[in-house]
Amino acid sequence: MQGKKEVSSLNISNSSDEGEAPMILCPGQRFQVADLLAHLQAAPVSGNDVLLKPYLASWDELIKFMEALGPMVGLISQEIESKTSIIRNLAQKAETVSGDTFGYTSIRSMIEWELEIGLVDFQKYTESGCRTLLRLHRALLWLQSFLRELAKGSAEGERVRSPADLCKETYQRTLAQYHTWWVRRAAELAFIAIPERPYFYQLVCVDTQAEAAVVLGRVVREIGELYERTEVALGEHKMLNLP
Repeated sequence: MQGKKEVSSLNISNSSDEGEAPMILCPGQRFQVADLLAHLQAAPVSGNDVLLKPYLASWDELIKFMEALGPMVGLISQEIESKTSIIRNLAQKAETVSGDTFGYTSIRSMIEWELEIGLVDFQKYTESGCRTLLRLHRALLWLQSFLRELAKGSAEGERVRSPADLCKETYQRTLAQYHTWWVRRAAELAFIAIPERPYFYQLVCVDTQAEAAVVLGRVVREIGELYERTEVALGEHKMLNLP
């Protein structure tokens, strides 16, 4: 592939994994898988916690990824972007009031802060960071599942599954259960327009399915780390079903 630029400045871990290719930047496109990995790896901290700034920065890159799949999928990314804005606005408001953003430093600090000030309601909708995080959390599982399936090849004699089919199936298994019929229908129509596999190779700067499997496998692992930590934190505070 022409125009690849190897990354030397980003601290991307797992570089010694067997068969792992060096991370590269792709000139001329907004989404950069190297940037996504850098943010994902910066988010986990001690105490089974997740820093909010790199967590939200990871979403910024995932939004670019979805927008690159076309205007129909971009409509879904707009909804996700509105949720990241809610948390950022809450952090900014907290800084204006108290002079710091300590309550929105990490997922666990946000949970504790919003419980303390009574922003979370377990019976009705409130525009809290915790409720918003739960919606992002559910969407993250869908994207992780999709990328995991996209990383897979096919058994001998089997056809390679199209990204459109994989995206629809993983959505139905994960995020669809939280959406109305109209939203599900709109999402499934959007998935029909998803490009074929060679386009995804270009997005992550590889040439083959084998190379894509390595890069996407790293992304899936890092997303999984954040997902599990978030699941535990929300579960400990009975927040996995906030209205």
